[in-house]
Amino acid sequence: MTPVLELKDLHVTLRQHRRATELVKGVSFAVGPGECLGILGESGSGKSMSMKAAMGLLDKGFSVSGTATFQGEALLEKSGEELRRLRGGRVGIVLQNPMTCFDPLYRVGDQIAESFAAHNSWSGEEIRRRSLELLEKMRIRSPEEVLEKYPHQLSGGMLQRIMIGIATAMEPALLIADEPTTAIDAITQYEILNEFLRVKQENQTAMVFISHDLNVVYEICDRCLVMHRGRIVEQGPVEELYDHPKEDYTKALLAAAE
Repeated sequence: MTPVLELKDLHVTLRQHRRATELVKGVSFAVGPGECLGILGESGSGKSMSMKAAMGLLDKGFSVSGTATFQGEALLEKSGEELRRLRGGRVGIVLQNPMTCFDPLYRVGDQIAESFAAHNSWSGEEIRRRSLELLEKMRIRSPEEVLEKYPHQLSGGMLQRIMIGIATAMEPALLIADEPTTAIDAITQYEILNEFLRVKQENQTAMVFISHDLNVVYEICDRCLVMHRGRIVEQGPVEELYDHPKEDYTKALLAAAE
């Protein structure tokens, strides 16, 4: 099976004040169609940094080496504009803080419409219909009113659900979810995890699910890798890793979650 996303010997270095600090140290993994790979680790372990580096979401203070390929295309060789076109279309990204993903000056409906228009040739009427459909699927009440609101008028949980809805509506080949359920209550979290599973199964979407929540990773992921201080310390099928962890760091993570 050809991987949808593959990283090989990925290194990320932060250069500041004539100092170089290596934050990601030779990360390698692959994820195939219809597969969900979980990345576990505490804050600062390099799990989010690895994916941001692959998708061109780091600023010029960082240098990235190694290889990252998406459907056979070399990501690190693409221009910023090429990566922007990729993100939100064939690659869906759900980031941890939804407030940073919405422009406070524009209504939510306009921003959903802009995302749809950038990757489709739908009419205005079709975009509005799909926008309402998206909100209903994400269990957002009064969807027509929500389209007219500004981001600051909605809760972080509602914005997170809208962001997930936008990413999954485009039926991407790859979906990267970075702590997507952090700001969401338990009932909504359950519904959203089911939505991720549906997208994975129906569309054979490859997924990378970044989280510190072991229970969430167990529910949704097929395989899991554990990162610590910029390195992968353990990886394998999720049930095997949970039931028979080999590394002390993995055992400590599991014990802390009990």
